[in-house]
Amino acid sequence: MTKITLVTGASRGLGRNTALSIARAGGDVVLTYRSNADEAATVVAEIERMGRKAVALQLDTGTIAGFPSFTDRLRTALAETWQRESVDNLVNNAGHGDMAPIAETTEAQFDALVNVHFKGVFFLTQALLPLIADGGRIVNLSSGLTRVAFPGFAAYSAAKGAVEILSLYLAKELGSRGIAVNTVAPGAIETDFLGGAVRDTPDLNETFAGMTALGRVGVPDDIGRMIASLLSEENRWVNAQRIEVSGGQSI
Repeated sequence: MTKITLVTGASRGLGRNTALSIARAGGDVVLTYRSNADEAATVVAEIERMGRKAVALQLDTGTIAGFPSFTDRLRTALAETWQRESVDNLVNNAGHGDMAPIAETTEAQFDALVNVHFKGVFFLTQALLPLIADGGRIVNLSSGLTRVAFPGFAAYSAAKGAVEILSLYLAKELGSRGIAVNTVAPGAIETDFLGGAVRDTPDLNETFAGMTALGRVGVPDDIGRMIASLLSEENRWVNAQRIEVSGGQSI
C-alpha cells in the first residue's frame, strides 16, 4: 500500500522539497500551506506529474483553535482521495524565522515563535494522533542552532530545543503503537528563511560555509531527500534521535 505523508508548511522551502522528495520515492502527500494557495497548487501539480497523489490544505500552525477544523478537512481529503482514514507519516516542518538579540526580543516575537515552533507542533500532533496509522513515523524539524549559539536566535532556538525534548517523549509514549519519532536539525540552508538571508547575503553565506566541514551551506535537496529516506523502511529502527543534517557545521 502506498504510504501517505502529511507535511506542514510544504508550499515552499524545505517543506516543498520534502514533499517532492517523498513523491519521488513513491509516496503520496498531504501538504499544508498558511497563505499561498497558488504555490501549494504548484507543488501538488508537480507531485501529480510524477504519477503520485497529493492534496493541499490550508493551515496556520500557530493558531491552535483551527486544529479541529483542519482535522475534519483532513479526514474528508483522505476519504475522497485515498479511501483511507489515516496518514502513515507526519512531518512537522512549518515555521518562520525572527532574529533579534535577547535584550531586544519583544513578547510578540517570542509568542509567535513559540506558537508555531513548539505549541503548534505539540497540539497539532496531539490532534492528529488518531489519524496516524500504527507503525507510522513522525519527524519534527529542529535546527543546528540548538547545539551551538549564534547571536540573535535565542527565542527561535529555545522553541526548537523544546521540540527536541517533545520528540523524545512522543517516541516513548507512542512506541507501543510502533510509531517512531525523530528530530531532524538542519544547518544553514539556502532557502527563503529570514527573507532568504543565507541564500541571498554573500557575507552570511560565506560565514556559515566557513563554519562547515564540507565547505558550503546546505541546499533544500540536502534536507528533503534525507527526510524522505528517514521515512522509509530502510530506517525503520531509527527512533528517538536528533539527527543533524548540516555538512558538519561547527564541529
